[in-house]
Amino acid sequence: VQLVESGGGLVQAGGSLRLSCVATFDENTLDDYAIGWFRQAPGKEREGVSCIFSFDGSTHYADSVKGRFTISSDKARNTIYLQMNTLKPDDTAVYYCAAAFKYYTGNYFPDIGEFGDWGRGTQVTVSS
Repeated sequence: VQLVESGGGLVQAGGSLRLSCVATFDENTLDDYAIGWFRQAPGKEREGVSCIFSFDGSTHYADSVKGRFTISSDKARNTIYLQMNTLKPDDTAVYYCAAAFKYYTGNYFPDIGEFGDWGRGTQVTVSS
């Protein structure tokens, strides 16, 4: 699978951005998967932000973004969105989308090691 992110940019604190991740699946791609959004700030480890399960559409969020970020998918367009509202300077990072091909259900965020396919990322900068 190929994943291409877009939508990053520079925004003032309190503002909003919507990131997009377009997924190109090949004929061998499994039907069950999770798509996750991750971010990595300079000098910090990559961390999970949000993910969505294809099986049941359930969504999951890191505590730091709950109530501010919303993940959604448009299966007709093979696109996963991350709506980010009330942005803070701490949200500044490169944002990546990634795919994990396995049957997922339940209320949990898969380990980052389960995501084997990654996009190149899009920069989000939030000024104070």
